[in-house]
Amino acid sequence: MWKLKIAEGHGPWLYSLNNFVGRQIWEFDPEAGTPEEREEVRKVQENFTKNRFRYKPNGDLLMRMQLIKENQIDLSIPPVRLGEKEEVTYEAVTTAVRKAVRLNRAIQAKDGHWPAENAGPLFFTPPLIMVLYFTGTLNIALTPEHKVEVLRYINNHQTPIGHESLGTTLNYISMRILGVGPDDKAVAAGRKWILDHGGATYSPSWGKCYLSVFGLYEWSGCNPLPPEFWLFPSFLPMHPDKMWCYSRTVYMPMSYLYGTRFQAPITDLVLQLREEMHTEPYHEIDWAKARILCAKEDYYYPHSLIQDVLWGALYHFGEPILKRWPASKIRETAVKKAIEIIHWEDENSRYMTPGCVHKAFHMMAVWAENPDSNSDAFKHHLARIPDYFWLAEDGMKVQSFGSQLWDASFCIQAILESGMVEEYGTTLKKGHDFVKLSQCQENPSGDYRSRYRHFSKGAWTFSDRDHGWQLSDCTTEALRVLLLLSQFPEELVGKKAEPQCLFDAINFLFSLQGKSGGLAVWEPAGAEEWLEKLNPSELFANIVTEHEYVECTSSAIQTLLLFKKLYPNYRRKEVDNFIEKATRYVENVQRPDGSWYGGWGVCFTYAAWFALSGLAAVGKTYSNSKTVRKGVDFLLSKQKANGGWGESYLSCPDMVYVHLEGDRTNLVQTAWCLMSLIEARQKHFPTWALGMYRRRVLKPSHKL
Repeated sequence: MWKLKIAEGHGPWLYSLNNFVGRQIWEFDPEAGTPEEREEVRKVQENFTKNRFRYKPNGDLLMRMQLIKENQIDLSIPPVRLGEKEEVTYEAVTTAVRKAVRLNRAIQAKDGHWPAENAGPLFFTPPLIMVLYFTGTLNIALTPEHKVEVLRYINNHQTPIGHESLGTTLNYISMRILGVGPDDKAVAAGRKWILDHGGATYSPSWGKCYLSVFGLYEWSGCNPLPPEFWLFPSFLPMHPDKMWCYSRTVYMPMSYLYGTRFQAPITDLVLQLREEMHTEPYHEIDWAKARILCAKEDYYYPHSLIQDVLWGALYHFGEPILKRWPASKIRETAVKKAIEIIHWEDENSRYMTPGCVHKAFHMMAVWAENPDSNSDAFKHHLARIPDYFWLAEDGMKVQSFGSQLWDASFCIQAILESGMVEEYGTTLKKGHDFVKLSQCQENPSGDYRSRYRHFSKGAWTFSDRDHGWQLSDCTTEALRVLLLLSQFPEELVGKKAEPQCLFDAINFLFSLQGKSGGLAVWEPAGAEEWLEKLNPSELFANIVTEHEYVECTSSAIQTLLLFKKLYPNYRRKEVDNFIEKATRYVENVQRPDGSWYGGWGVCFTYAAWFALSGLAAVGKTYSNSKTVRKGVDFLLSKQKANGGWGESYLSCPDMVYVHLEGDRTNLVQTAWCLMSLIEARQKHFPTWALGMYRRRVLKPSHKL
């Protein structure tokens, strides 16, 4: 039976800055579990598969089942169910909040965080399977039980109508690597979809890179990824320092692999896949023509004319020159710089790397430099593979990376909003310790600016301290937790954070505010907007440069106001200026219809929650602010007849509000909207919304 292990790390190839606090890995124990527990696991797995086309996300039931058993919190309170004409009372809401608080306590891990899956894109898992295969470490990193669960995940998320070329192509390869034959029903269906859509040559540029490394495509069929880019002088507008960090750190290993033309050994399986996945014999493919092919399902961000001209010039003229002496000496220097930074990034993230896409590419690059599974660098990488695999009732998949800190910050605030001191137990104390221990206490090592990195001291990551990549919104939410808990007795919530830790967080936030007043996420924004026209990816928009976001900015407003109240003498003038500029930014980026576009959630409802909460914190409400009135009116215009809200993910790519199909509503989005309306004090519930409603609106024995 599978068991979730918390805050554990053993062996010479793992190291940690805080004794692995926040680490969450799944291990298979053949002796674990009673027959009844194993049967319960089988039933939830079977139920997901049966209903997979109706309910696509999993419910993280395996994690919940384990933690509820371990924590032994009384969850026997019956659910509150109100009839259509039944009135909402304070007592009914109190019961619902109490039940929700107890559930949150029941699924907290022993180190204080709330484990959860953070996955989704179907191209996350295959690259790690592919690199483990061609490095000969598949059976070292993955047990037979791992392989069963990965195949369960792939099968559960195969759709009758296909998905997109990248995900379908890579998952097909994964199934074949994991031992599924070409005549298997799912494999045959996947192959038919691939061939019907042009074959593997129609993969987008990222897919072409993966396939070139694996031996199913040729580098001569790729748009150039010149590593010479890392040698550009800093005064140029296209310098690496001006790129969005995630794009920069993905394209660095890609450019190293391209610059070295690395290709894994051609095995019998690779030769079979060449026959299975292409519409013509491999040796007859016109790679120059294939370079510009892309399946329409993956073509979300079409290349501009200037891009086509640029890539064409590099392909036909630049590359032939750079591959010949003396220009080839420049390439040698460039690939050396790229791999040096890759190694440095590995060490500064404890071999987590920035995310799962980077993890696979970094392992490919490290292997390309030194194809030895016994090298120290590769052993460090293998030791961190478990950090990326997550198990649920739909199977095992690779996460982008964890969301431990982000989730813990919101869970703690939700519990605090309930006001139910008698229900807290040790939950807040454990959560408080986790947040304190997760703060970055140092900057990246050495001359981090020469590696294009921003400072991190005082910040928090999305996941855990070992990850090392700082974020503004995670910092604001974690800092707010520390400020809120500092106002409670230590016997209830534990020792307060040291003031200097709070000051370091404020200093970090100051560094990310732009001239417009908005806050960027990882590093300061400021590159020219026209650089987005050079986006080399067909799958993603707005990935070239860092941007500012209403969510990050509004979160910072709320936190800095609380900080100013508790620490009125620390950089007071700068704090006031920060809040004023940030407030103006939130008002300025509101759309004419009263909405805000969300960059980090779905989508307009998510952004409205942050924006209206931030404006309310500075005293702007429905009665005194035109901006707030417009925001409230926008939300009310989207409310459904049953009282809820339901926004489709299509709002994100379409950039206009799209209702869920079938007039459906969504619990979480309804909670966001309710909190927005409460904050805005508009007169005419998850744990947080219900708690806020109970404390700020209802009174005992009063009816709505």
